[in-house]
Amino acid sequence: MTSTSLGIVMNGVTGRMGYRQHLVRSILAIREQGGVRLRDGTRLLPEPILVGRNAAKLEAIAAAHGLDRWTTNLDQALTDPAAEIYFDAQVTQARDKSIRKALAAGKHVYTEKPLAQTLDEALDLARLAGQAQVRTGIVQDKLFLPGILKLRRLIESGFFGRILSVRGEFGYWVFEGDWQPAQRPSWNYRREQGGGIVLDMFGHWSYLLEQLFGRVRAVTARAVTHLPERWDENGEPYPATADDAAYAIFELDGGVIAQINSSWCVRVRRDELVEFQIDGVTGSAVAGLRECWVQQRALTPMPTWNPDLPVTERFRDQWQVVPDNTDFDNGFKGQWEQFLTAVAEGTPYAYDFLAGARGVQLAEAGLRSSAEGRRITLDEVRL
Repeated sequence: MTSTSLGIVMNGVTGRMGYRQHLVRSILAIREQGGVRLRDGTRLLPEPILVGRNAAKLEAIAAAHGLDRWTTNLDQALTDPAAEIYFDAQVTQARDKSIRKALAAGKHVYTEKPLAQTLDEALDLARLAGQAQVRTGIVQDKLFLPGILKLRRLIESGFFGRILSVRGEFGYWVFEGDWQPAQRPSWNYRREQGGGIVLDMFGHWSYLLEQLFGRVRAVTARAVTHLPERWDENGEPYPATADDAAYAIFELDGGVIAQINSSWCVRVRRDELVEFQIDGVTGSAVAGLRECWVQQRALTPMPTWNPDLPVTERFRDQWQVVPDNTDFDNGFKGQWEQFLTAVAEGTPYAYDFLAGARGVQLAEAGLRSSAEGRRITLDEVRL
């Protein structure tokens, strides 16, 4: 069997997400399995070139995984003709400048979300990519989670009948950093550095709602900063200038209403860190990261409201678990395989920069809705 290699400039692999999910669990895992099989039977082997600001960290990562190509010079890495793809997992604030360099060098670009900090910036990047005639991709990893894949299976089978509503809960308690270390970097809570839960999570809600239920046409949101002070990686206090929770109603095509709470200031009392309940005329489901539970119309019990008596039924026990019925791979890896295939075979790729721009648009609309205290409608995003 023949094989071919494809170079990838990977910027930001010293960060948690860039290292764990994109380098180790995606690109290196694809190499270990023998590459991606293309339609003609060729095996495509990704060849990572690590880029970052910290030479010591890059050298240590390269040595740990038997890689010999790393640099702190992005401009130099982009001159390599064998490197056809540029990948970005940097902090949001640094992304725009680096992607512009990659597009100017004629590279295909795959990037973490958000694509940019503003819709105008995101659309400008999409226009530049169109002019460069390159493939672009935005990470939409949650579409590839086992629980969401099971939910998609239910939707495509017609299980719900007409879908009425979606209710989502996401979040957990992120420690302030004073008496216990925080689980997230301090820039997440600084608006001037691209932080905030709206910019971080509304991009996810945009593609999940669009791909599963319908495009978002209007949003009513309230973004707040519940904890005004946090402590950084050096143990120094700083003012939290970005929102750490958001409560939103999204109006979708077809009349579906979605309500999603996003918070880094909530203690978890649910089965998974994110869960969505979907209610339809003929059935309902609750989908998380890995599991999915259903209740059919014919098997729906008849609860009765009576506050004078204790509840004698366990409502969770009335739901059935959706079986796996297949082996689920890492979601980041699955999307990487799709993008690599699109680049190698020259085929269209659905989750492109325009999709990423719609995510930024929704975040902007959510923040505007919160600031102005009103419902915001979304225009069609076009180049």
